[in-house]
Amino acid sequence: MLKFIMVAIAICIALPSFAQDIKPEEVKKEMKRVADWQIEHFGDTYSGRKEPHHPLAWTNGALYVGMVKWADLADDDTYWEWMKNIAIENDWKLHERMYHADDHTVGQMYIELYRKYGDKKMIAPTKEALRYIKFHPAQTSLHWVGNKNYKHDRWSWCDALFMSPPVWAKLYKETGDKMYLDFMMKEFKATTDFLFDKKEKLYYRDQSYMGKLDNGTKIFWGRGNGWVLAGLVNVMEELDPASKEYKYFLKIFKKMSAKLLEIQTEKGHWAMSLLGDEFYPTPETSGTAFYAFGLAWGINQGILDKEKYEPAVKKAWSALVSYVNEDGMLGYVQPIGAAPGKAWVDKTEVYGTGAFLSAGAEIYKMYKK
Repeated sequence: MLKFIMVAIAICIALPSFAQDIKPEEVKKEMKRVADWQIEHFGDTYSGRKEPHHPLAWTNGALYVGMVKWADLADDDTYWEWMKNIAIENDWKLHERMYHADDHTVGQMYIELYRKYGDKKMIAPTKEALRYIKFHPAQTSLHWVGNKNYKHDRWSWCDALFMSPPVWAKLYKETGDKMYLDFMMKEFKATTDFLFDKKEKLYYRDQSYMGKLDNGTKIFWGRGNGWVLAGLVNVMEELDPASKEYKYFLKIFKKMSAKLLEIQTEKGHWAMSLLGDEFYPTPETSGTAFYAFGLAWGINQGILDKEKYEPAVKKAWSALVSYVNEDGMLGYVQPIGAAPGKAWVDKTEVYGTGAFLSAGAEIYKMYKK
C-alpha cells in the first residue's frame, strides 16, 4: 500500500499543474530563456540535420514570426537588432523560389522590421516579388495525386496558409493597395475549399491524405493544423474586424477552435494525429504551441469565451513549459515532416521555438494586469 501511494505521489508531481495560476512575469521569463537559447544555437544542426537551415528558409521564417512577438514584449532591442542583422546580411530578399509559399515566410519579419524602423528599403524586395506574382499568377493545379507536372506554386498544402498569406495581408495594411488583399483572399479560399473537412472542421495536410485512415481515423496532422490556426490569427491581425474578409477568416477560426477544445489531450498537448491521440501519445510542442497561441488570441480579442477556453490554454502552457529543459531548449518538437510521426524530449527545431514565443506573447497578454 505504501509503495502504491509513493508511486501515485510521484505521478502527480511529474504531471503539469493545470490549476495553478499563470503569472505574466513567469511567462516572460520562460520566453526569454527559450529565445536566448535559440539565438545562441542559431545555425546548429540539431534534430538530425546534416546542414543548417538557410537564414531565409521557412523554418527560420517561422522562428522570426515568434521572435518578433517576443521582441515586442522584451525590454531590450537586442532581439530586434539580431533580426535586423540577418535581414541586412541577406539584402532584405525573400528566399529562392518565386512562387513557393515557404520562401515568402521571411517577408513577415521584414515588414515588422519596417514597422519598427521605418525604412522603406526593408520591404521593397518583398513588394516587388509579390507584385510580380499578382500579375503573373501561377496556373498550377491544387491536385497532387496523379499530377506528374505538379509544382508547389500555389497554396496546395495546409502549411502554406501560415507561410505566405500573412505577408500579403501585412503589405495590404501597409500600402492600402487592395491588390494584395484580393490575391490573398482568392488563393486562401481556393485552398480552404480544397483541404478543409467540413465535418471534422480540420484541414488535410494535402490531397494525398484525403480518404486515407491511420488506425481507423482520418489523418489530420497536428502541426499542420497548427500552421493554419496561427496563420488565420496572423492574417486577422492585419484586417479590419468589420470587413467581410475578416469575418471569413473568423468563421473558420471559430470552427477550428471549437474542435480543438474537444480533442485536447488530458496532459495538455494535442496529438500529432489530431483524431488519434491513443496511437500517438508522445507530446508534440510545435503544434500545441500554435494552438495555445490561437486560443489565447481568441480570448484576448473577446472572440472565444474565456471561461470555456481558458482551461485549455492553461493546460497547454503548463505542458509546454514542462518540456523546456534547464538550458532553455524546447523539447518534443516533431522534426520536419508532413504527417503524424515521432518526437523526442531532447530534440528541437527553430519553428518550435517560434511557435512557443507566439504562444507566450498572447498568454502574457491574457494575464498582464
